Amino acid sequence: MRKLGKRFWIFLGIASVFFLILIILSSVLELGERLNKIHPYVEYGFYGVAVILFIILFLRPLFLILFSPSFSLDELFSEEENANKNFSMYKKVAKNLQAEDFISEEDKLALTESMTDALILKKTLAGIFDETIKKELNKMIVTHAETVFLSTAISQNGKLDAVAVITINLKLIKNLVLKCGFRPSYYSLGKLSVNVLSTAIIAESLEDLDFSEIFPSTGVNALSEIPLLKTITGSFAQGVGNALLSLRVGIIARNYLFMNIKGLKKNEVRKLAFGEAVVLLPRVLVESMKKIPSRFKGLFGKIF
Repeated sequence: MRKLGKRFWIFLGIASVFFLILIILSSVLELGERLNKIHPYVEYGFYGVAVILFIILFLRPLFLILFSPSFSLDELFSEEENANKNFSMYKKVAKNLQAEDFISEEDKLALTESMTDALILKKTLAGIFDETIKKELNKMIVTHAETVFLSTAISQNGKLDAVAVITINLKLIKNLVLKCGFRPSYYSLGKLSVNVLSTAIIAESLEDLDFSEIFPSTGVNALSEIPLLKTITGSFAQGVGNALLSLRVGIIARNYLFMNIKGLKKNEVRKLAFGEAVVLLPRVLVESMKKIPSRFKGLFGKIF
């Protein structure tokens, strides 16, 4: 029964990737039709650029994730008799970590000194993953959520928001996988694909979000009815919603990589991910607000 459940999630993951491609294709065709009114060659040129970007921003990250070695961190925190069986994998992971800039020289030296003993190397890797790498992954999750917030808060098109969310979240998962040096199981990737799909669908539907429905205060409603402020508050709400969902996707991906490190059960991963995303959201908003002036400064600098 458990094996059947895993196959179901793998199938659902493949179906989710297919629907993600359809969302991107729909957005590209819609924009291409608009560009056709300018000139047919503009439309054809746009399609050419879209194909190149699709390969770079979607297919390449997807293949990097799928063809990364599969490894469960449960092995690092399981019984000691498994150490010798997984010794070659420990060495491969350790060598990947030694090439990373964020790993301290002290940790790299510890890895080098542990290479001759499976049990010692296992314990060294466990300490580095549980401390250094988890902090680094959290930084990456927050940074990508900032990008989602800034991109979707500025955009006024639900389909473009969906494409931005898909590509940024896929890039985040790819970077998390590359940072660790391995990917979760196909079963976990299937569940993760469903999360990315649901996030993209929600991102597209947030275009019609009414800010006054979220904050029913009379004062806020009065301000939100001012045309310019209504647009700004609506865009802000969309950005916040998308950033929160992207945080959740990143945290779920990290939890699949770090499954059971703290004794988590699989059915608890999603619940804890949303709670942690809510805690991280203020940090994302504060950092994003700091970056907005520099973004506009850079934009006007290029124009003038």
